[in-house]
Amino acid sequence: IDKFAKGDPSVRPQDVLTLLEAAIQTAGQAVYHKGQAEPEKRGMGTTASALLISGDRGFIAHVGDSRVYMLRAGQVVQLTEDHSLVNELLKTGKLSPEEAETHPQRSVITRALGTDPDVDVDTFAVETAPGDIFLLCSDGLTSMVDEQSILDIVERNRGDLEAAAKALIDAANRGGGEDNITVVL
Repeated sequence: IDKFAKGDPSVRPQDVLTLLEAAIQTAGQAVYHKGQAEPEKRGMGTTASALLISGDRGFIAHVGDSRVYMLRAGQVVQLTEDHSLVNELLKTGKLSPEEAETHPQRSVITRALGTDPDVDVDTFAVETAPGDIFLLCSDGLTSMVDEQSILDIVERNRGDLEAAAKALIDAANRGGGEDNITVVL
């Protein structure tokens, strides 16, 4: 990533994705080994969503139910797919979107860093455009604040993304704040 960030032309887009995947694998192995070394931490896991923007491309690596969104031209586009039980049920038609919102197992994730020594990492690239805003967030935001409200808050604070992030966290807390809330714009 350091080599790519310095503008080295020898790093091709597929190499960036490989580097991001390797970084997430390394982090996952560290969590796994910590759990193996300390019995009270056995089975712990976490999610990871990474975004590296260079020129007109965004490179994404993702595991779990944290999310990466792109806000463009008044629209919110979820770029990552949740690795969760509820998402699997949605994809197979066993749950409706309305049922998914309140499903008792909506926090059960099917892929996480640290629960096994290796994990499947989703990696891909997207084209960027001037004015795009990317949002990386935990489900503590998305389970408390709907996409339209996220868009409205960010658009109101477009000139100050730090204020937008704080406003999103405040909205999630007002909505119940039932989980940790992480927001990066």
